[in-house]
Amino acid sequence: MGLDSRSPQKTGRRFPDGGKRWRGAKESSRPPTSREPQPRPRPDGRSEPALAAHVHLSPEALGYFRRALSALKEAPETGEERELMVQNVLKEVEAQALAVATNRSGSEMLQELLEFSPLKPLCRVWAALRPSLRFVACHRCGIHVLQSALLQLPRLLGSPAVEEEEEEDGNDGPLETLEELVLGLAAEVCDDFLFYCGDTYGSFVVRTLLQVLGGTLLESERTRPRGSQSSEVGRAPAWECKPTDFEVPEAFLNRLQDLSSCFLKDIAVFITDKISSFCLQVALQILHLKLPQLCAHLCSAVIDYLSTRNSSADGSPLLLFLQDQTSSRLLEQVLLVLEPTRLQNLFKDHFQGQLQTLAAHPIANFPLQRLLDSITTPDLLSPVFEELSSALEAVLAQGHPGVVVALVGACRRVGAHQAQVLQLLFKAFHCAEPLSRHVACVPLFATLMAYEVYYGLVEEEEAVPAEHQVEMAAARPLGEVTVLGSLLLQHLLHFSTPGLVLRSLGALTGPQLLALAQNPAGSHVLDAVLTSPSVTRKQRRCLLQTLKGQYVALACSRHGSRVLDAIWSGATLGARKEIAAELGERNQELIRDPFGHHVARNVALTTFLKRREAWEQQQGAVAKRRRVLNSILED
Repeated sequence: MGLDSRSPQKTGRRFPDGGKRWRGAKESSRPPTSREPQPRPRPDGRSEPALAAHVHLSPEALGYFRRALSALKEAPETGEERELMVQNVLKEVEAQALAVATNRSGSEMLQELLEFSPLKPLCRVWAALRPSLRFVACHRCGIHVLQSALLQLPRLLGSPAVEEEEEEDGNDGPLETLEELVLGLAAEVCDDFLFYCGDTYGSFVVRTLLQVLGGTLLESERTRPRGSQSSEVGRAPAWECKPTDFEVPEAFLNRLQDLSSCFLKDIAVFITDKISSFCLQVALQILHLKLPQLCAHLCSAVIDYLSTRNSSADGSPLLLFLQDQTSSRLLEQVLLVLEPTRLQNLFKDHFQGQLQTLAAHPIANFPLQRLLDSITTPDLLSPVFEELSSALEAVLAQGHPGVVVALVGACRRVGAHQAQVLQLLFKAFHCAEPLSRHVACVPLFATLMAYEVYYGLVEEEEAVPAEHQVEMAAARPLGEVTVLGSLLLQHLLHFSTPGLVLRSLGALTGPQLLALAQNPAGSHVLDAVLTSPSVTRKQRRCLLQTLKGQYVALACSRHGSRVLDAIWSGATLGARKEIAAELGERNQELIRDPFGHHVARNVALTTFLKRREAWEQQQGAVAKRRRVLNSILED
């Protein structure tokens, strides 16, 4: 939809589905700094290229490790035999650890072996790599071995073996503990902090080390595919990450403070350099959870530095950095971790009066979304809402629906301006007037299309909008549901009074509601109907009646079967009988379907068809347990 923001009532518009941000900007060069460390010579006098030339893994050794890993996967998951196999294989790795870690196939196998490894074999392999730490940490294959070793800490740090006394390991002296190895790595990184943070591969060590020292693993680290490099494609957004905490020694938090202080020494580098900036972003997330005062200090340093640049520019200097690919990403993270009072001051000093300009910018609209995501008080929401409310249609037309979704999410979270924002959405999607168009809002919001575009109407610019045609709406298949459209509807269904949206959902035909449930994004809209505290049981029951006759199609769909499972979980005994009866008519079709047979098992369809009385007793007992549990939770 190409909209002119100066003519908001122009017809024939489709909102671009603009939530996707282009991240492939050319990497910025690191600015020179007097603190830039010079590469240190290796203790043995060899340069890194010379070391790489001497590292080689023979085909025979590679074949041995492949066979060993294959045998390990087939062995029982627990038991002395498996543990002995792991120890023996890792002892062979120890002798040529550097060659294995820097070989592509060897690196992937070693990562898998470390996931099985007990404490002591992992420490021995780590100790074998330590003399070549800098080379391994900046090698495209070796980095993933170091990451994998660090990510074993939640599993191994609490192991009883950590408390055992150091043992002699042949002629090599005492074996270092896992804690000592991590602290040793942190010390080396701290000595060459700018180098490691600025290296494409070395920065991964810094990011993972920060999380381990803080005792918090971010979801984005735990789910990163093995062998992935610096690409951010497919990664979960930082504000959606769910961290996993584990206990760490006090020495780890002390070292985390030391590393975090290194950011302050060269704050300009970490703000402007693309690779280094990622390290500071991760540090802010960890410090926000573990050392909030230090996090606030770092945030202040970033804001103070940016606020003093280019003071001759019109408006706040910070606005220029909001439009930069690298510094805007850092500012997004700053906005997410700022305290509410500091956030409000930042808005007044730098954002107020500029929100519509930021919303229209292809890069700056993303920090604006994070500002909206961080709003938790009516005092901040009110001026933000007032400034953005007149520009929703223009923002949608510019391809930035994420701003609108974030604003609606803030209204849901704070519990203010909900009725107003819904009416503004009706106006932006051209379904405000006449009132009969209200019933069409769900397909419009879901597809991010204006009324005329969705229904293929051609209207003159000054013409009076036509009444909504129910027959025309019923005959049209549901359009393609977008992710942001689904999020918009989920927020609206959690408003205190979602009646208008529920009425529009209820106006969908059975096939249209089925298409919504079978869509990867649309299925979450029905999840919101089933879980929103604002939707009454009667409203749910009336809406779900539309799905009668569609249960088999739901059960045989990847996403629809999940929706049907959720409906089943909250259904009364009478509703379960109706669902089971409809599914039972096509039992064989369900059993043959890869998704349907799971539904049939969940419903206990075989029991329903052959022993109805036993099935009813079983389901009645389940319903009784659910009622008791609900009463306990309500108390």
